[in-house]
Amino acid sequence: MSTDAVSPLRQRMIEDMNARKLCAGTQRGHISSCKRFAAFVKQSPDTATLEDIRRFQLHLAETGASICNRNRIMTGLRFLFRVTLRRLDLAAEIYHLREPQKIPLVMSQDETRRLLAVAGSLKARLLLSLGYGCGLRAGEVVRLKVKHIDSAQKIIRIEQSKGRKDRNVMLSAETLDLLRQWWQVRPSRHDAGTPLEERWLFPGLRSGRPMTTRQLNRLFHEAADAAGIRKGVTLHALRHSFATLLLERGTDIRIIQALLGHDKLDTTARYARVATGMIASIESPLDLLSEPRRKPRKSEKDQPSA
Repeated sequence: MSTDAVSPLRQRMIEDMNARKLCAGTQRGHISSCKRFAAFVKQSPDTATLEDIRRFQLHLAETGASICNRNRIMTGLRFLFRVTLRRLDLAAEIYHLREPQKIPLVMSQDETRRLLAVAGSLKARLLLSLGYGCGLRAGEVVRLKVKHIDSAQKIIRIEQSKGRKDRNVMLSAETLDLLRQWWQVRPSRHDAGTPLEERWLFPGLRSGRPMTTRQLNRLFHEAADAAGIRKGVTLHALRHSFATLLLERGTDIRIIQALLGHDKLDTTARYARVATGMIASIESPLDLLSEPRRKPRKSEKDQPSA
């Protein structure tokens, strides 16, 4: 996996990933991880040794790579050694780090109102509204096409997202109105020849491509700064806030799971830890001590003791 863009090893790895139907983003990540490893050992990965694997993992730790990034990089290498090179001895040397379970950072309704109010343009407000109002990931927002919007049924169809799954999410009347306004002013110079249903809702600077998640993240941080939100939130906080608010309003957690596209209910259940409205409504056992002792109902008095 040298710098050669069409090396036989890279080509073989790409074929293996295609055969297993890995999505384009996953493939790019795996290739990038292998290139990083090759740059570290200064040779092709097919000549790697157990000591090379050990030193590379130590290097990632010593240079401050986050646990998430370290796991992502080593997952790409594991695919190379286990599938493409059939070097199970090297694949076995790669370990997965357990990430600490952190409480998701959410935004209050007041913070979200301020964020949307100061969004710099119609486009920015629509993009952020899709993240908060539909619980979409950044990549899902920017990859929306005309065909994904069903205004009659008030749903948005998300195709082949994380885990290669399709799902439907709600489309609010306000978001639909913003979409219609945006369509009137949306730039169309790059896709005039593209069938209407296949056009990106948010075309990028490159012809035939959507806007990037980097551009969307920049819009979010500009709006957060303008709104005076200083608690270190990221764009993904809109998705967290969507799930938390639904949970606080009594939505069945299994419905929230389906809307978010989670495989496991445990992943969705973590929002119960930040649903402050639900937590605040629970009576503390200490408060119950100071309440007058409840008098037994008549039916309880009449009941014979066991």
